[in-house]
Amino acid sequence: MEGNGEFLLKESPTDGISSLTFSSATDSNALLVSSWDKSVRLYDVDSNSLQGIHNANMPVLDCCFYDKSRAYSGGLDCKVICYDFNSSFEKVMGKHEDAVRCVEYCPEVGVIISGSWDKNVKVWDPRHQQPVITAANPERVYTMSCVDEKLIVGTAARKVLVWDLRNMNFPQQRRESSLKYQTRCIRCFPNKQGYVLSSIEGRVAVEYFDPSPEIQKMKYAFKCHRVKDSGNEIIHPVNAISFHNGYNTFATGGSDGFVNIWDGFNKKRLCQFHRYPTSIASLSFNATGTLLAIASSYLYEEDKDESPAPDSIYIRRISDAECKPK
Repeated sequence: MEGNGEFLLKESPTDGISSLTFSSATDSNALLVSSWDKSVRLYDVDSNSLQGIHNANMPVLDCCFYDKSRAYSGGLDCKVICYDFNSSFEKVMGKHEDAVRCVEYCPEVGVIISGSWDKNVKVWDPRHQQPVITAANPERVYTMSCVDEKLIVGTAARKVLVWDLRNMNFPQQRRESSLKYQTRCIRCFPNKQGYVLSSIEGRVAVEYFDPSPEIQKMKYAFKCHRVKDSGNEIIHPVNAISFHNGYNTFATGGSDGFVNIWDGFNKKRLCQFHRYPTSIASLSFNATGTLLAIASSYLYEEDKDESPAPDSIYIRRISDAECKPK
């Protein structure tokens, strides 16, 4: 598929895409993709080519870059794994007691963070095999995001914890989601003022870290990813959020197959793209905000689709008109 400044990535995963993320390097459009087909794939988006595959023992639920050639991943085998795509060297950093749902790298603190369904977050120094610290959370970890030293963790039972990676002995803040239903995704504002949280019930909340009453008055939630069908409103989960690093605007992707871009500070939707073949499972802006990677991947939320569209990764060129606050 060409046109509209958009193209399909070649050699996409053969089963559900669990996450994708661009490199944070401004001189690289490397893309890392994890999948239920038990793989972590490294792509060069500029040449539309697959650069390497790491094959795991079980489905992979998340991945992150450490540098241009090394990546960390976690999945149903409960392991946190480092893989070097240049040398094909694999190292098991350590384990959780249950599946590893989230993996993040924080360059400011120099640590890898893993979050698991065992309710623990572990912080790893890449030079050592043992975690620096294990921090207990009230429920299973579903989603995580970090900005500088701050780590935001969203768990089952709608709990949200704000941690300081320099002191993980206790959380800075314990919160409850302002949305009524299960948390699906959390991402931090690049300007470090707050975070955006999405739920399975077609809603997104914009939250702020500063606990002062005047700042907390600014938080709000809105409905999205809802489709009218024969007079009925069908509500879809909001599975993915990704921030534009330059403008602090963000994209959301839902099981309705749509991607929207929002100006969270001015409470506006800036644009909506065409409908993709199936659910949007993950989104990632590149470091310069000129490209958006879009994972279109069937999430088995409806039993009736026995022949879903194939798992695909679209790369869309993003213009200022689509993502710059007006």
